[in-house]
Amino acid sequence: MHPEQKKIFQSMTPEQKLQAALNLYHSARNLKAAALRQQHPDWSEEKIEQKVREIFLYARS
Repeated sequence: MHPEQKKIFQSMTPEQKLQAALNLYHSARNLKAAALRQQHPDWSEEKIEQKVREIFLYARS
């Protein structure tokens, strides 16, 4: 991690850190939905959202 990034994160409040994490999570979901739309143009929006939910529910780290 770049020292400037480390300084920024250390100065953030817990609420700001939580908000940053939530923003990253929602960005990841949006990117996954966009990728699925491109891969499966015939899928409905409902099917895309269902698949995104499944992917994030069963993701492993």
